[in-house]
Order: sequence, then C-alpha cells, then structure tokens
Amino acid sequence: MTDTGAGRVTAVTSAVARQVRELRAARGWSFDELAGRSGVSKGMLVQIEGARTNPSIGTLCRVADAFGVNIARLLEPAEKSSVRISRADQAPVLWRGDRGGTAHLLSGLGEPDLVELWDWRLAPGEAHNSPDHPRGTREVLHVLAGAVIVVVNGVAHDVWAGETIEFHADREHGYRNDGDEPARLVMVVATPSGEWDRRTRSRRPRPE
Repeated sequence: MTDTGAGRVTAVTSAVARQVRELRAARGWSFDELAGRSGVSKGMLVQIEGARTNPSIGTLCRVADAFGVNIARLLEPAEKSSVRISRADQAPVLWRGDRGGTAHLLSGLGEPDLVELWDWRLAPGEAHNSPDHPRGTREVLHVLAGAVIVVVNGVAHDVWAGETIEFHADREHGYRNDGDEPARLVMVVATPSGEWDRRTRSRRPRPE
C-alpha cells in the first residue's frame, strides 16, 4: 500500500473511532449496550474506539444501524461543512475483493432518511454477500459496465449494463460477477431514520 493509501486508511480508522466514541457517549450507552444493539462484540467495539482496527463494511453497517446513522456519518471528519465536494478517487474504500474489486462510499446524507451513494467494482468471479439491513431499507443499483447477478432472498436476477434494479434490502442479498469482464455499478442505499436494535428487531427515533 502506498503512503497515501495508508494515510487514508489511518484517517478513516481515526474518524470511525471518534464518531463511535462520541455517539455512544451522547447516548450514555455502555459497550455492552452497544454490543447488544448492534450484534458487534464488545471486544471489537473496544478495538474500534481505540482506532486499533479497520472494521469491515458489515461491522460498520451494524454499528451505524444501532446509532440510527449511516456509514458516511461514521466517517465524517471533525470539521463539518454545509457544502462539500469530494473526488471519487479520494472516497474511502470499505470493501476489497480478492481479485481487485472495490466498494467506494462516495457520499451520504443523514436527513430526513439515511442515504448512501456507492461505487462498486466487481472483478470476474467476485461476490459480496450482505446481511439484512433494518426494516424498510431499499437499494437501487445501476450497472454501468459488464453484468452482475443480484440475489435477493435466494432469487437471482441478471442485471446488464444500462439496466437498473431496485429492491427491498431488509433481507439477505448479495451481488456477484459470473462473467469474464469487470463489472461496475453505482448503488443508492436508503434507510428510514431511527436507532435499530437487533435484539428486538425494532426501531426507535434518534435522540435530538
């Protein structure tokens, strides 16, 4: 990894540590409480807050869901701006496939609902399986190049370049590239706001 790449990973790790620490403190939650709500182990949460690990996309999703925020919130720098322009090549990479594929989180909005914009690239033979998101979550995928197979609740859907698929993502789903060419797609994830408790499968409003 280049120095620039290593620096970006360090910046992301530090941002996540700060945001998780502040969000947990603001709610008065113990590590045990957050672990129960998110389904992430207490030990992993301690590692995250100590900036001693680079959590997976699945872990970030569970922690963000528990707080009622999106992943983009967990990556916010200390200083916020009312207007922000960002470059795609500077977007954090939150997933890397074993054959070179990547998932960049381009941007995210936190009000009124949670919206994330992703740039996904799947090399031939790569796949990513996602756990179910909170109730009411929807995803929209537009394939820019190649073709992907989107599996929702065990049913496979072929989506080709120029096509768009929209589905309920509050159930098991995943994406894979069974072709011989790289695939690229943009994805929008929209989740109703509110803290999600995996113990009770229920949502409650975020604290003001």
